[in-house]
Amino acid sequence: MRELSIKRGQTGKFRSRLRRKIARSSDSSNSTTGRVPKVLTASRLVQQGLRTVLLVGMLVLIDIYAPRFFRYQNLVNILLQVSLLGLMTIGMTVVMIAGGIDLSLPANMAIGAVLGAMYMKSGGNWIVSCFIMVAVGVLVGLVNGIAVSRLKMIPFVVTLAMMTILSGSAVWLTNSLSISQIPNSFLSLFDASPIFGIPMTIWLGAAVTGAATVLMRSTVFGRWVYAVGLNARAARVAGVPVERVVLMSYVISGLMAGLTSILLTARLGSASANMGNDGVVLDIVSACVVGGVSIYGGSGRVLGAVFGAVLITVLSNAMNLIGVSYYLSLIIKGAVIIAFIAIEGRKGRADE
Repeated sequence: MRELSIKRGQTGKFRSRLRRKIARSSDSSNSTTGRVPKVLTASRLVQQGLRTVLLVGMLVLIDIYAPRFFRYQNLVNILLQVSLLGLMTIGMTVVMIAGGIDLSLPANMAIGAVLGAMYMKSGGNWIVSCFIMVAVGVLVGLVNGIAVSRLKMIPFVVTLAMMTILSGSAVWLTNSLSISQIPNSFLSLFDASPIFGIPMTIWLGAAVTGAATVLMRSTVFGRWVYAVGLNARAARVAGVPVERVVLMSYVISGLMAGLTSILLTARLGSASANMGNDGVVLDIVSACVVGGVSIYGGSGRVLGAVFGAVLITVLSNAMNLIGVSYYLSLIIKGAVIIAFIAIEGRKGRADE
């Protein structure tokens, strides 16, 4: 009995230490292990300074080689692209912080857009179509979450298979053709009606970013997500519902895919299977990694991921204006991902 009471006391102490560790990691999530020593503060400041210098230097080079970049219309176009990419990046960020990955996110967005556009083309109400797009995204996220959290399948394999299924379904439904004839009321609300000169898509992207930031930094669920990403076994001992947290992270990712399908359909005025091509996956992962989201889980911030989306979008837009070929731009983006993963790996080994 005495040994049992000692073990119970040790378990209670462990839970209290883990809860304090979770609270610290949600406030300062740039550390890959959850320990945030004061000596690392200067290192984080240096990293943020290097990112700022990189962005400023890139803008200077863009101004030299692509002077059209800073025109008002092009800047608005960049903000629109950032809003769309940023929504999917937020979904991926939540999943990656929880220790998973969702490669099916762009294909999920594409199949939702195709089904919603088909409903509108057949004469259906565009409001119902918006619900269809969101419902499809959430349903796919729910299936992914059940497969990972309940059936204990590998996230990479599950979401890759789901991406293949959804991509093939979108091509089959559309016969590789774009679905147009979208109602003008739908297009005018989400794309053509600016507020204070700024399109609705940008406002919605900013609002979702703010809500996601509050969710991850100021709620119990956000702390649970970081705890699961840091150490799922320890989080379970501390009373965190690990399976539900993982499930909800994929549902949130699906929700972001559904919202993106609405906004992207309104912007393009059509929907097609090509909306979720492989290049979109690369951009999402690049934005997360460049924004400081750890591929090992338990670390990252929503605002950092959105900053990564800005950086990737600016880079893509500038290369397009300069005349860099699409395939060369993929090579450059891939090199950026490898570089930041290498930096992340070095930082992880240093923290160990």
